[in-house]
Amino acid sequence: MTKPKTAILWVRNDFRFDDNEALCQGTEYEQLLPVYVASESQTPFNRGGASKWWLHHTIDAYKKRLRKLGSELLLVKGRPEEVLLQLAKDYNAEAILWNRSYNPYDADMVGKLIAKANKMQLETIGCKGSLLCEKEFLLKDDGTPYKVYTAFWRNFIKKYELKVLDRPKKIPPLPPKALEHSLSLEQLELLPTINWDAEFPEHWQVGEDRAQEKVRSFIEDGLSRYNDLRDQPNIDGTSKLSPHLHFGEIHPQRVLQMVVSKYGPISSLGDKNIIQYCKEILWREFSYHLLLHFPHTTKKPLNADFEKFPYQKDEDFFKAWAKGQTGYPIVDAGMRQLWRTGWMHNRVRMITASFLIKHLGISWQKGAAWFWDTLVDADLASNTQGWQWTAGCGADAAPFFRIFNPITQGEKFDPKGLYAAHWCPELSKLPPKWIYKPWEAPESELIKAGIELGETYPYPVVDHREAREKALENYEMVKKKR
Repeated sequence: MTKPKTAILWVRNDFRFDDNEALCQGTEYEQLLPVYVASESQTPFNRGGASKWWLHHTIDAYKKRLRKLGSELLLVKGRPEEVLLQLAKDYNAEAILWNRSYNPYDADMVGKLIAKANKMQLETIGCKGSLLCEKEFLLKDDGTPYKVYTAFWRNFIKKYELKVLDRPKKIPPLPPKALEHSLSLEQLELLPTINWDAEFPEHWQVGEDRAQEKVRSFIEDGLSRYNDLRDQPNIDGTSKLSPHLHFGEIHPQRVLQMVVSKYGPISSLGDKNIIQYCKEILWREFSYHLLLHFPHTTKKPLNADFEKFPYQKDEDFFKAWAKGQTGYPIVDAGMRQLWRTGWMHNRVRMITASFLIKHLGISWQKGAAWFWDTLVDADLASNTQGWQWTAGCGADAAPFFRIFNPITQGEKFDPKGLYAAHWCPELSKLPPKWIYKPWEAPESELIKAGIELGETYPYPVVDHREAREKALENYEMVKKKR
């Protein structure tokens, strides 16, 4: 009897059925074994706690969808380059398929997998993952990578052809007895043992179906006002799509296709709201472009001059920042929103990052590590690029001397104080005039609001003006050492 043609589908960070090239190719085999390998890599960038929470629930949603199509997801632990080859041997597989992850720390492991598979005469098929462009697709005319976003965007809209892949209608059956040694989802131990994630389910619905619903809803109800509302943290003016994109629950080409189907080609868009939203989708792409060409930036600044920056190590300052106890309400509200929901509004991400680096003098790497652990959308490329942008040491970065004033930023983007009042409820009875600078409020207003500075809400840990001057002094020292 002729053995059935069998393939292993290595499910990585692509928990979707639409626009899944490896899954589509896997349907060409007679038997297909989808596998998720839980593996802690030997790098500083294993998944953080909030990401693990999302991973647990997205695996669950993916498994349920597979079951409806007559298949299942095998869950195992170990090194992918060992586990996958053993499974291929056990089930007489002819090929291993996967979608690329674009994490530079995975390159060595994938290289070992391919080398060992070749010796076994086992075909390996790496497919396009959850990016629009491969590393070599968008380069400057001289073959070097872009470091300026505007030029990257302009080249993209000239060259990129939008293509989407529909989901398979049927998945090949599993090899017999394939699930005998599968772990349960609980055995992956992704959920926290301490209930710090209690509020997460109130804010997030995980999975591909929810991701597509979000995009459709946003295009219908939010996109036309995006440019005007996206910087107001008290309003749901953004699509909140970042964790769905990070976990591959929806492909960015599907998002753009949904925009284009309603408004026409990107190259001919005239509405600033739609253009800005598409640019934000491409900013993620630009971040990966930088990460893939400059992988050292996860640890070191792209601008080497900033390696000499005199950051300080003040654990008390860092703890005040992380816990939302700096005495600056816009910063504290953002950090509390992050802890309770696993997400923070993008404008506030910039403000809180700027405050840590430039007011408290603490390195961007330490802040990036905290975000990595607490964000459900913790994405190596976007997190790295965002922090380097704020620190003034990355590509197309904000100049270091652009130091956000945490008082005026709050007053400008949340003039009624609703964001601060929600996340810092001890300030909720303070009039908007004072909510972003409670230390300046008249004593009578503080008494009426039930606030005792230093007790119910902290005094500012640093003076804004003095901290700004110190940051600029440090920057001048770096410039002189060039």
